[in-house]
Amino acid sequence: MAAPAAAGLPTPTIDHSDVQGTILRGYRVDFARHFILTIDNAAATGQLIQALVSGSNGLPKVTTAQRPPTKPACFLNLSFTCPGLAAMGVSATDLLSFDGSFQLGATNLKVANNVGDVGSSAPANWVGGLNNGGQVHMLLSVWVTDSLDVLESVSAQLRAAFTGAVTELSTQDATALPDNMVHFGYRDSIAQPNIIGAPATKQPSDDQPAVLTGEFLLGYANESGGTYSVTPAQLSTNSSYAAFRILEQDVAGFEALLESYSTKAGMSSEMLAAKICGRWRNGNPLELAPTTQGPVLPTSELNNFNYVTGQAPTDDTLGLKCPVGSHIRRNNPRDEAVVGTDSTHHRIVRRAMPYGPPYDPRLPDAGATRGLVGYFINASVQNQFEFLSSQWNLVSSFVKSATGPGGSNDGNAVFNISGQDVFLGVNDPASSSFTLPGLGKNGTANTTLTGFGRTVTTRGGVYVFFPSISGLTYLAGLPQA
Repeated sequence: MAAPAAAGLPTPTIDHSDVQGTILRGYRVDFARHFILTIDNAAATGQLIQALVSGSNGLPKVTTAQRPPTKPACFLNLSFTCPGLAAMGVSATDLLSFDGSFQLGATNLKVANNVGDVGSSAPANWVGGLNNGGQVHMLLSVWVTDSLDVLESVSAQLRAAFTGAVTELSTQDATALPDNMVHFGYRDSIAQPNIIGAPATKQPSDDQPAVLTGEFLLGYANESGGTYSVTPAQLSTNSSYAAFRILEQDVAGFEALLESYSTKAGMSSEMLAAKICGRWRNGNPLELAPTTQGPVLPTSELNNFNYVTGQAPTDDTLGLKCPVGSHIRRNNPRDEAVVGTDSTHHRIVRRAMPYGPPYDPRLPDAGATRGLVGYFINASVQNQFEFLSSQWNLVSSFVKSATGPGGSNDGNAVFNISGQDVFLGVNDPASSSFTLPGLGKNGTANTTLTGFGRTVTTRGGVYVFFPSISGLTYLAGLPQA
């Protein structure tokens, strides 16, 4: 289903054939491979880009947001870092028009500190050549539905075409787990923003407000009443930014955390897992299944809920059902009162898949690494990805004072959140905390868990720019020009 237009605004006409596909539509696939590349020869790279745009020389064609009549053997998209655009010939003056954080890059220490990439997550510790942001110029990603043979065949074609144009620094593979699970055991890929003007999908639309196109594509109206754009104009409309992230998950550590803290929390480890996330591991939200996990709700219901209704017993302003500091509530507060603008201004599109072997506590696991890898897509790195990472995930003061239907004697939302996101926060054991709200004035009945460490570590990060299809053609011709 297509997202409805915001009140008073017409649905923009988007040329879906000019938009790289992963921005506006997800690929339901089993395997992915992300190539991390350095540009050696700009002219030869331009020829490679043009061959990928046209699908010539036996290479797969860059996938667009326009849905084909039949599902292709693979999907392919291409993005560039700021040094990569410079290597292709984009002028220093034009690069100054791009997102400020994109210009600095993910390895910049100011940027890294801002989003919590410190300590073991610091850029100096990143893998696959990503620790040196200046040498990372392009990311080329391939997604394949159900055949590793196809992935290897396409990879061989691409590597042959790389010769003389780019150097492969590394690759990062991903493999889907059954039922869209991630290694922590939760069902994923449930909640994505409804983007106005995006291609229609088979998935039922939820009741969350549709988000203006300009939050995800340059050249369209955004939620702040403006339009993100860059120069030259050929690289602007229908382009986007993304944060590419490799996030290692310490599954054994997370399971130990649940086991250790469930007694203090006064609940089962599975209930605590649900409280930390905001959803049970099968995907059911606590707002709709507050006491027991139950069977998986229909897809049409999994994302149809709010936190503030103003009427008992459905109102959850205080987080008695879904903690105010839970992962999904921090990253999308929905109708909760927060400092500054509402959640619609900071939505991101998530295109991530698991990597590494499935976790089995019965088997030896020495040296195995696993986690999530992929893109977090937005039209403003600073206002969307970095805002979520640095504000809602790393601090708790963004929640406004608010009481539920029972008044202040039942509690206030500002007292019912503490610490950082359990998954994406830094979580130093000396200062970490997570609040389980209780019914009582000024948080007097709350239970606060403290002293736990980090269970997700950043192993790589890149800020990239996805040009439109016409923008890719422009870039391909720059070296000759």
